[in-house]
Amino acid sequence: QVHLVESGGGLVQAGGSLRLSCAASGRTFSTYAVDWFRQAPGKEREFVARLNWSGASTYYADSVKGRFTISRDNAKNTVYLQMNSLRPEDTAVYYCKTVVGGYDYWGQGTQVTVSS
Repeated sequence: QVHLVESGGGLVQAGGSLRLSCAASGRTFSTYAVDWFRQAPGKEREFVARLNWSGASTYYADSVKGRFTISRDNAKNTVYLQMNSLRPEDTAVYYCKTVVGGYDYWGQGTQVTVSS
């Protein structure tokens, strides 16, 4: 069983930055890949970024490449999403997700709103 809690969302002006956190409890995060997804109103949930199990590889959606950075702090059992140069189209609820034992675990989401 894994419990994920996102935090760090908020309201920011276009061009600003936010850092989202995804804290895990129940299991250590350090050996599992972690993804960030987002869902804007009226749209399907979409992939944003992935950090592989070792932390050595990262993957990003084209829409965020060069602006967002995913990272992890194993000592804190937390994965981060640093978001820079935010745009109004980044407005969404952001979710972290991991897969353990074949099961998907999602957090409850954190709202990010970017004003123009």
